[in-house]
Amino acid sequence: MMMRVAALFSGGKDSMFSIYITQQYGWEITHLVTLQPEQKDSWMFHSINIHLTEQLSEALGIPLLKRPTKGEKELDDLKDILQDLKVDGVISGAIASEYQRTRIEKICDELGMKSFTPLWHKNQELLLRNQVHAGFRIIIVGVFAHGFDETWLGKTIDETTINDLVNLHNKYGINIAGEGGEYETLVLEGPVLHKKLVVDEVVKEWKRDSGVLIVNRAHLESFNK
Repeated sequence: MMMRVAALFSGGKDSMFSIYITQQYGWEITHLVTLQPEQKDSWMFHSINIHLTEQLSEALGIPLLKRPTKGEKELDDLKDILQDLKVDGVISGAIASEYQRTRIEKICDELGMKSFTPLWHKNQELLLRNQVHAGFRIIIVGVFAHGFDETWLGKTIDETTINDLVNLHNKYGINIAGEGGEYETLVLEGPVLHKKLVVDEVVKEWKRDSGVLIVNRAHLESFNK
C-alpha cells in the first residue's frame, strides 16, 4: 500500500535521510514542512540556516510549507500546518529524542495520522556511515558541546570525520549523530536531490565554546556542471 506522507524538514542530515528511506518504501512525499523557530534554543526544531529549505525544496522537487513559530506555540503551529494536509502520516528524523518523538506522535494521533520515524534507535555510527555511503554530502554548521572547536564549522562528514566523532563520544560522551544537540548539519548533495546546493558566502560566529556557520548566500547547480 502506497502511503501519502508529509516530511518534517530542516535541511539537515536526518530529515534528508528520512526522505531518502521513505522514497525507497515507494511512498509519496507530498509536502515538506518547516517550522522556523524564533528562539534559537528550540527543543523541537532546528534553526540554523533554515532559510535554505526553500532552495533545498526546489532541489528535491517537493513543495515546502513553512511558517515561523514561537517556543510556547511550536506544537500548536505544527498541528495547524498539518491539519489541512490530505496525508496518511508524517515522517521525521528523530533518532533517540523521546521529547520530539512523543510530541509529534501526540499531534498525529489528534489528527488521525500516523507518525513515522525511519531512523528511530538506529546505531548512530552506522547511520552516519550509511548516509555517507549513500552519497550525501553533509557539512557541520553548528557545534555546541565540549570537545568541539571552531575548526569543526564547515567540516564535511566523511569517514575520517565520523572516526573523530566516535573519539569525541568515547572521550566526552557526545551523541555521535548529534541527536542531543551537540552539532547541527546541512546537506549540500545527495541521491534525492536533483541539483546540488553550492555555498557562496558564509560567516562563522564563535562564542567561547560553541559556534555556528551561517550561509548568507548559496545557489543551486546542476550535477553535470
